[in-house]
Amino acid sequence: MTLKKLAYILIFLVYTQGALAGFLLLPMDESTQQNHLKAYGITYWALDKDYKASWLLNYRGGSFLLPDAPEIRKECQIRGVSFESLSDAQVNQLMEEISSPSQNMESVVLEKAPKIAVYTPQGKKPWDDAVTLVLTYAEIPFKAVYDEEVLSDQLLLYDWLHLHHEDFSGQYGKFFGAYRNAPWYIEQKRDAEALAAKLGFSKVSDSKLAVAKKIRDFVIGGGFMFAMCSATDSFDIALSAEGVDICEPMFDGDESEPNYQSKIDFTKTFAFKDFILERSPNVYEFSDIDMTTKRKMPMEKDYFTLMEYSAKWDPIPTMLCQNHTQLVKGFMGQTTAFDSERIKSHVLVMGENRFNGEARYIHGTKGKGMFTFFGGHDPEDYQHLVGDAPTVLDLHPNSPGYRLILNNVLFPAAKKKKQKT
Repeated sequence: MTLKKLAYILIFLVYTQGALAGFLLLPMDESTQQNHLKAYGITYWALDKDYKASWLLNYRGGSFLLPDAPEIRKECQIRGVSFESLSDAQVNQLMEEISSPSQNMESVVLEKAPKIAVYTPQGKKPWDDAVTLVLTYAEIPFKAVYDEEVLSDQLLLYDWLHLHHEDFSGQYGKFFGAYRNAPWYIEQKRDAEALAAKLGFSKVSDSKLAVAKKIRDFVIGGGFMFAMCSATDSFDIALSAEGVDICEPMFDGDESEPNYQSKIDFTKTFAFKDFILERSPNVYEFSDIDMTTKRKMPMEKDYFTLMEYSAKWDPIPTMLCQNHTQLVKGFMGQTTAFDSERIKSHVLVMGENRFNGEARYIHGTKGKGMFTFFGGHDPEDYQHLVGDAPTVLDLHPNSPGYRLILNNVLFPAAKKKKQKT
């Protein structure tokens, strides 16, 4: 055999082996992936195109395994997402490693792209909310819904619902003390009252309670709910205060009920218990669930730790905590974090600052569905104030805090394991 012919054979073998790579790995470790956030968008896009996908829990930061299709490669290149080619043999070896009892790893099949809704009023820009911001950046489609859609049972069309920074208690975000004369506050209050009247309610607090109960039923029926900042505690407060007037005259036109604290029903809440409501309309706080005014922590030391779970035995919290770091920098909001003593015992604390006695990231079940509450406003804007410029996610493509949001977005796509009998 001539050297020239041998060279042709070697070139052919190299080319053939490259062409035989059957899978694309989107690595999610700290050093390899150049855009963690858009990697979620690629995975969602592939599911939406009916490609099969797997989430490799605890393998290189929670990597994704996709088929090696030309259009997926192209999409990764367009969006700047790092990927690696793997042959069938390499994937088989990888799966053996992951399935080993000695490894805290698991492969979870992602079946379909979940249908996503974001509860948000019209006129809100995406940057007003971290979830709509990151969904837009990752190119994951969603539909905006609000009171009319929720009360007409349109949540049945969706698998996953995010609650924008809403105040379900009917107190207009407790902005009265600082912004009562601001044009935007006056306009929002007027619009909320008009919408409540249109929907047949005499008070905004009554319409918001009706919405909260519809969302509760969505979760009980099997839906997934994610909420951040004030949408977390105000949601539970609204449910607990059903039939009780907790609003002062500047909010609903009449006095609150005397001794209303004693009438709060904690059995109706999702996550919180034994909280004391803030009565003063001038205090920018709903209750003592929130840690904002109680915490003593400088920004440079404000971090929380993600819990580590067994990927094989506890795949749900493992999925929700996938990240390239277990230490996540904190960020503030109207509801920054949750007092650990105010969290019900059955609720899982997935991210916490034990030194400060606060939980940042919690998860629980309600009926057939699940919910996740995440404290704070924007993971890459430590103290976002009214009127601040939007966060530019091109500057934070590897944000651990934003990854936690996107874990929740993809979570409903996971194949449900059959219960053992």
